[in-house]
Amino acid sequence: MIALVALAGGVGAVLRLVVDGLVSRSVRTSVPLGTLVVNVTGSFLLGLVVARTTGGGDVARVVGIGLLGGYTTFSSASVEAVELARLAGPRALRTAVAHAATMLLLGLAAAALGLWLG
Repeated sequence: MIALVALAGGVGAVLRLVVDGLVSRSVRTSVPLGTLVVNVTGSFLLGLVVARTTGGGDVARVVGIGLLGGYTTFSSASVEAVELARLAGPRALRTAVAHAATMLLLGLAAAALGLWLG
């Protein structure tokens, strides 16, 4: 089980890299939208997994902890928010706070939607 979760986590990390890269190349902005897309879609999918695998089990571990744990990224989102805040001026701080709050709220909403649909 540990090997499966680790393998799925590696696949999730590669998927995150691909999705983040596609979004970042498609939409040019100073705000890191790739991480936002990854975390919101991952939260939605995790909500679905949790709803469909009530009681846990191997599928929930491999997909939820492994794949989606490797796919989503709180640490990257946190670093990106701090990097946005470090830019000069009060507008940068507002942008950083708005970005972090948006990611949190959309992630929670996506997870709730996934749970509800599941």
